[in-house]
Order: sequence, then C-alpha cells, then structure tokens
Amino acid sequence: MTTMAVKTARTRGPEAGSTRGTEAGTVRGPETDTVRGPEDGTRTDVRRHELAAFLRSRRERITPEQVGLPRGRRRRTPGLRREEVAHLSAVGVTWYTWLEQARDIHVSPQVLDALARALQLDATERTHLFALGGEADPHPESPCPTVTPALRAMLDQLEPLPACIQNSRYDILAYNRTYGRLLCDLDELPREDRNCIWLAFTHEEWRAAVAELPDVTRAMAGKFRASMAEHLAEPAWKALLHRLETASPEFREIWARHEVVAQGGRTKIIRNAHVGTLHLEHTNVWLGPTSGPRLVTYVPVDQESRAGLDRLLALAVQEAPVVAPAGA
Repeated sequence: MTTMAVKTARTRGPEAGSTRGTEAGTVRGPETDTVRGPEDGTRTDVRRHELAAFLRSRRERITPEQVGLPRGRRRRTPGLRREEVAHLSAVGVTWYTWLEQARDIHVSPQVLDALARALQLDATERTHLFALGGEADPHPESPCPTVTPALRAMLDQLEPLPACIQNSRYDILAYNRTYGRLLCDLDELPREDRNCIWLAFTHEEWRAAVAELPDVTRAMAGKFRASMAEHLAEPAWKALLHRLETASPEFREIWARHEVVAQGGRTKIIRNAHVGTLHLEHTNVWLGPTSGPRLVTYVPVDQESRAGLDRLLALAVQEAPVVAPAGA
C-alpha cells in the first residue's frame, strides 16, 4: 500500500485504546491502521459502499429469534439492530456502525469471518463478503451457518422422505440421502452447480426425472423473478441470472415473458431412474422471513411412492462410501 505525506488531522478511533493524530484518510481500526492513497480512489469507495449496503441488507433480513435474542416490545428496526450484530460478532458498536456508513476503515479476515457467521451467510454470500472486504477467506469451506446441527439432524430424521434446505436463490444448502438421489446424484456435482433452477434448465438427468417439465421450469423462472426483486443489485443473483441466460435458450425465452409466480407447494411426479415413478407432495417450511432459507420436503401421496422412497434410501445407503475407522 502506498503511503503519502498529507495534511495531518486528528481522528478518534472507534475502539477502546489510545487516540492519536493520524494522517488524513487513515482510520484507527481494531485490527490495523490503513493509509489510503489517491490511486485507491474510486474503486475503494465503490467497494466500501457496496460492503455497507450488503451488510445492512443481511442484517435486516435476520430476526432476533434466529440468533437466540429476545424480540422485545419496542422493536422498530427490521431484523437485527447494529449493536446486536456487533455483540454477536464481538466487535465494537461504533466500529460496526462505521462499516455500515462506508467509512474508510480496514476489516481483517477474522472480523469478516465473525460477521459472516453472525449474519448467517450462505457460501455464496460469504464469498461475496470477503470479495467486498478485499481479503482472502481463511475458511472457504466453512459450513453454512443457516444450516445448524439441529437442522442437519432433522434432515436425517426425515428419511426416507426426501428433504433439503434451500435459499430463495434455489441454492441447495444441505440435503439428506434420499433427496441426494431423487433427481440426480447431487454428491457428484460441484457445490456451485447444486442449484435447483440451474439443474432444471441445464442438467439432462435432472430434467429427465421431472414430469411436466415445461410447466415446472416456467413456474421456477417466475418464482426466481419474484424473489430476485429484493436482490436486484446483488452480484450472486446477477451472476446466476447471467449464467442461466448464457447456458439455456429455454430460460432466455421464458425470462423474456416477465412472469411472476408466488412460492407454494404442489404434487410432483418424479421419474426416478432407480425406483421408477414417484408421486410426491412438495412442501416449503420457511425457516425465517419468506425471502430467506426454507426446508423443502417431499411426502409420498400413495403406498407405491412410499415403497419407492424406501428403496431409494436403501440404494443410497448401499452405495455410500465406506469411511475408514480412525487410526486405520
């Protein structure tokens, strides 16, 4: 980082500790001092404002109940208060406030990690946070905080019913063994491809398993458009939209209709390659605000479908990789 001799100003740091004169454009943060040169200029300013807006939007979507805090009687703020995020992240309230005000302060990877956990960011959002912060993620494979150990246990307990956790962007955040074999083998896919709308328009095995495919893809595109209205400026949403438009002429044609569809369940017919046709009732159970993550379950509507799910789970268990015992 280039250091310039500029006019001296006095700045009081937001954290406990000594206060001293610093060079203009330098802010004493909890981790380090940073001096901004003019060559950082516009690019740094844009990124700071993007980071501020992103943090604010993530804070406002998390309810106090989701992080174990009482709601209280006089809460006017949507989502969490700034001081609550600061407490959950173990950073100073003033310093976090400065972050949301796009002040020129440096954020360490450790603080970004704490913020990602406190705000329950999924993998894509976490990557975006570190990109805006200009730091490398020290834990790129960290589990998604949205999917708690209790939710993972619930997914397992629901077997043989197929079940998964999705966000409003159709990313599959976690799934049980039956869901992992319902439409294709999800374990064989890279994490960035585990997205229902991407698979519905681009993955041949997934598409072959869906009866009434034109109706399903049209409805998914409409739901995606409705959900995206709250995320128009977010890079993860824009990147997925660009990827779909580039890869699928069918998606481009449907997207151009500007249709909007509300979220809801319905009976689905799945032609599973291993156990045959399944008739399943699709249900969403929201884990927070309706723009956030949800539990998706598939309940059989007849005995034949229930027996098919039993066989599908048995197949998944049989083909699961054998884990060597510790010390072997």
